Amino acid sequence: MDGITRRSVMAGGVGLAAMPLVVRAAAGDPIVETKAGWFAGDRVDGLLRFRGIRYGKAARFMAPRPYATPGQTVPAHEFGPICPQERNGDSQQSEDCLFLNIWTPGTDPAAKRPVMLYIHGGAYSNGTVTVPLNDGAKLAAAEDVVVVTVNHRLNAFGYLYLARFDSRFADSGNAGQLDLILALQWVHDNIAAFGGDPGRVFLFGQSGGGAKIATLMGMPAAKGLFHSCATMSGQQVTASGPLNATQRAEVYLARLGVKSGDLGPLFDMPTEKLADALDARDPILGGGLYLGPVLDMKWLVRHPFWPDANPQSLAIPMILGNTHDETRAFIPPESARAQGVTWDNLAARIAPEIRMDLLPEWVVAQYRGHFPADTPTDIFYRATTAGRSWPGQWLEADARAAAGAKSTWVYQVDYKSSTQPERGAPHTMDIALAFGTLDASGSFTGTGPAAQKLSAQVMGAFAALARTGQPVAKGLPVWSPYTLPGRATMVFDTTSRVADDPRKWERELWARVPYIQPGS
Repeated sequence: MDGITRRSVMAGGVGLAAMPLVVRAAAGDPIVETKAGWFAGDRVDGLLRFRGIRYGKAARFMAPRPYATPGQTVPAHEFGPICPQERNGDSQQSEDCLFLNIWTPGTDPAAKRPVMLYIHGGAYSNGTVTVPLNDGAKLAAAEDVVVVTVNHRLNAFGYLYLARFDSRFADSGNAGQLDLILALQWVHDNIAAFGGDPGRVFLFGQSGGGAKIATLMGMPAAKGLFHSCATMSGQQVTASGPLNATQRAEVYLARLGVKSGDLGPLFDMPTEKLADALDARDPILGGGLYLGPVLDMKWLVRHPFWPDANPQSLAIPMILGNTHDETRAFIPPESARAQGVTWDNLAARIAPEIRMDLLPEWVVAQYRGHFPADTPTDIFYRATTAGRSWPGQWLEADARAAAGAKSTWVYQVDYKSSTQPERGAPHTMDIALAFGTLDASGSFTGTGPAAQKLSAQVMGAFAALARTGQPVAKGLPVWSPYTLPGRATMVFDTTSRVADDPRKWERELWARVPYIQPGS
């Protein structure tokens, strides 16, 4: 790796930007003293909350640099800005977005509470942890854990691969991943002061957050910085190849009017212009431009789960899960893509939505034979979920099992939305369950007794894995590890149960052809 180590990413020391002024904390504010600075947070409903703690500085298209203000008291009352992305009404967007947030029941280092660090979804292109759905208070209180949420660079700012054009940008294709590694290093060095155990760091992430975790499991620079994980509707079987990533970079640069032989204009270009160019079309996949981790042979030297599970990851206890009706979230029933589906046009409708090169007319016939009472819309969602959103999960779980990993658990959320029943159990359903934020905007769960019971089970199982390496929770059946050929799966529902290979025929149907990982 050209002599580059994890510590060399962190090199650069203190003082990379103007130091903040020393502030006087308000009476009663909790103040935590760490090597990175003294942080003044808030006391809210018996918990201590610290928001907007800077863990690094972002240099455009380069590896992040650490940031610390030792001996200075820094306010940690408000969220930091989020990475620039599609215009979404959030005025707090900035390339300078390397901030994390902490909820803790107490700051006694002797408590050694498990640390549960969340990475948000939104693929690699958008999203933030600053929304109420990702609030860590209920999880921290219910499970007596320290909850950390992290923002980092996304889209072109975090994953535009320019290394083959200019050696100054050797780290550009994985800068967003390096942000996360820097955040993990910050947690390792400082979380004890917040009552956390740096030796029990559990990562969990949904959708793109899960994919980022799967990628981190294969990055040597992340080794030893986390000890268990859960990926929720988010997998990364393969990263982007460097030639495809270069082709995408060329399209993006053309959209900016920048020549690949002279990247100098990128240094001074306004952030807004860089963000506006994200509407470039992907030259390989079509649709929006895919920008994600790159097999750059520097930070990422092999694919995370191809041709097998990365040996580095096998000792990390891991939960993998999906929801039963993934695509009912991002192909909503009211959308043009889902409206007007009939038996005559069903095959044509599912063809562009799946990432498997399988004869769509044959797929429709198989589903109609298994579900004769289904409507065309029902089968549209079954097929698109199984052919697009699910294969990465069972491929990763199978790869771990085949390699002999003993600590793998798989779940499927069958619990149906009580607030939008037409969506079934959609993508993102498990976020509110894992955080206990059932009443937050964006939650599909509802707030009734059944949702509360299931949320307690999910929070309990995740926290138990963080604490002990085993996902055991009150009221939850014994969750058997995922092995071959059994494929034990926890089905989260109003009455949760464990089933062996519950969607076997669908898995075997889609296993007939190779899975096309987005961005590869």
